[in-house]
Amino acid sequence: MGRARNAVKAALEEADWPSRVLVGCSGGADSLALAAAVAYFARRRDVAGHALEAGAVVVDHGLQEATAQVARTTAEVLRELGLSPVRVVAVEVRRSGEGPEAEARTARLAALEAAAREWGAQSVLLGHTLDDQAEQVLLGLARGSGTRSLGGMRRVRGLYVRPFLGLRRADTLEVCAAEGLEPWFDPTNEDPRYMRSRVRMGIMPFLEAELGPGVAEGLARTAAILGRDADCLDAEAARVYASLVERTDPGTLLLPGWELRDLPGAIRARVLSLAVVELGGQPTFERLAAVEHLLDRRGSAGPIEVPGHVSVRRQPRRKDAAPGTEYGKLVFVSHPRR
Repeated sequence: MGRARNAVKAALEEADWPSRVLVGCSGGADSLALAAAVAYFARRRDVAGHALEAGAVVVDHGLQEATAQVARTTAEVLRELGLSPVRVVAVEVRRSGEGPEAEARTARLAALEAAAREWGAQSVLLGHTLDDQAEQVLLGLARGSGTRSLGGMRRVRGLYVRPFLGLRRADTLEVCAAEGLEPWFDPTNEDPRYMRSRVRMGIMPFLEAELGPGVAEGLARTAAILGRDADCLDAEAARVYASLVERTDPGTLLLPGWELRDLPGAIRARVLSLAVVELGGQPTFERLAAVEHLLDRRGSAGPIEVPGHVSVRRQPRRKDAAPGTEYGKLVFVSHPRR
């Protein structure tokens, strides 16, 4: 329990001591242990000399028959712990083709953000553990993800604070036992239809058995290292992008081809991605590679279609340009969905 409380204190310090927080709680061991640790400080209305008010939100995804009752029971437990206000929010998980896990996550985060705005909470605390981080990195490796994805979840990122990224799932079970709390065990966590469940129940135990203990910790260290690298590269790319981008007509951006060619590949890819994202697109590895090929000035000048109704083409080179001194600009255009 002491480790859990210290983890909460350290995370709140990193988040610059928010005075009003919400705990996102499913009723599972991780989030219930987090709620207990936060409630310890909330009952005293103080953490390390800083005022603290703490409430909670229980999101009912409505994907199982038992979830409504679980949500109500969890809310009562949270109130008994001393969190206030405690809200149960039922959400509709919309089918978007991204898969049930991603769709449920989208609905859950939207509900948490709405609750935070309504109550004026500066931070939303989530119960992800070191095991969740390790699974995230392993899934990213399998999908061929980049540095940002392999950097995993950050302890503090915007509205969200994840104090338990240094604790194992077994630690949260011990906290619940120490506090006399009975967590809910979500059956989908063992359902092989879900990829994360297969990683959790099959792949991670296999790796631990074959490679020895410490695999989860190693994957989490990988996330910490790559997360710092990604932050550095992202910051440099944002600086370069701000210095290069030209905004002309609404929904149109220009980037100079010559300067893009001179950038290191890691920065260039991020700059191109920032342009696509600014126009509402979703950059993918394959589409960004096709956009980069426009800079080679061989073959087609585009347009390259990027998911999210964004196209990219290369402007013709100016006729009066000296040989080898200038390349046509890349033109990014947003095409609103009709």
